Amino acid sequence: MAKIVSIPLAIIMSILSFLFPGKTEMPDKEQWNTNYPYVFVHGLMGWGEYDLQYNLMPYWGMFGGELLGKLDNKGYDCYAASVSGTASAWDRACELYAQLTGTVVDYGKAHSEKCGHDRYGEDFTGKALIEKCDSENKINLLGHSFGGATMRVFASLMAKGDETEMAATPAGEISPLFTGGKADWIYSLTSLAAPHNGTTAYGLENSMPDNTDTAAYDMFIDHAMEINRNMVTDENTYYFSISCTATTEKDDGTFKADKSRMEILFQSSADEIGMLKGTTSGGYVVDESWFENDGLVNTVSAKAPSDAPSKEFDKDNITAGVWNIMPVYQGDHMSLQGGFFKVNTDVERLYTEHFDMINRI
Repeated sequence: MAKIVSIPLAIIMSILSFLFPGKTEMPDKEQWNTNYPYVFVHGLMGWGEYDLQYNLMPYWGMFGGELLGKLDNKGYDCYAASVSGTASAWDRACELYAQLTGTVVDYGKAHSEKCGHDRYGEDFTGKALIEKCDSENKINLLGHSFGGATMRVFASLMAKGDETEMAATPAGEISPLFTGGKADWIYSLTSLAAPHNGTTAYGLENSMPDNTDTAAYDMFIDHAMEINRNMVTDENTYYFSISCTATTEKDDGTFKADKSRMEILFQSSADEIGMLKGTTSGGYVVDESWFENDGLVNTVSAKAPSDAPSKEFDKDNITAGVWNIMPVYQGDHMSLQGGFFKVNTDVERLYTEHFDMINRI
């Protein structure tokens, strides 16, 4: 008898989506007022188009097929940044700036001395991510998971700079990222399942060593709240947040993974997040409102940063300088990437509609 070869369902779905792509309506470009490039920033342990693995498996699309190419075909100019998989939001923001401007990564004189690492990183001269980025050639930023914190730190530095770096660095030596005055380079920010106020996936207390220059450190609630206190919400920039949920409430009030919607990778952590409450060492009370989650990030945390103005999204009243909270997306933490074992080909429609909305503002 011939041996039966078992083909993973995700690969079958990927082949089918390539042969029989789902149809989404083409946007009416005559209704657009802008069409600035869209720059996607990946999350923890992610990768972008500078990385070899992006050609093997795109972070944006995964087994469902490369997503940004599909969006390009609809008239949206999309790019995938490549920042450090485990570094702090600060370091990743510095890498993002260098990629957008085609310059050498400068982590800052004061920051690098404090954290004990090299001040300069990779040289992106001659290989900028986009052709031009300035006040006339604005960008739209999207950040998935910890990419949300990355783009927010980047946008805040662009707006106000950093006083510590300006005080520590000679004027002719400082990176323009740290001098501020460039908020108008950014048209919009969209966070995607981002732990704005931290996540309880790591527990309530910082169980790490004293290394504060890491993504994991930044995602503890107390540290995320500290980052929030230093952020700027620019009055002329549009802010949007998309949170996810793939848990269901039980009779006892806890939340459990919905296995029909959630990757098996996240099901155990979803259950743990769905019952964890208490008080952080900084005094923040984590109550039942933090139970609902997408497997890695609490839904309530992904809605809007603390200390920032926010409101529920209203298509008839899209306001700059305020976080416009979009309807909660029914999917797990990877659904906005395109899923993994649970391939989400419908995510293309979400981005098409979201970008069309932004371009019409």
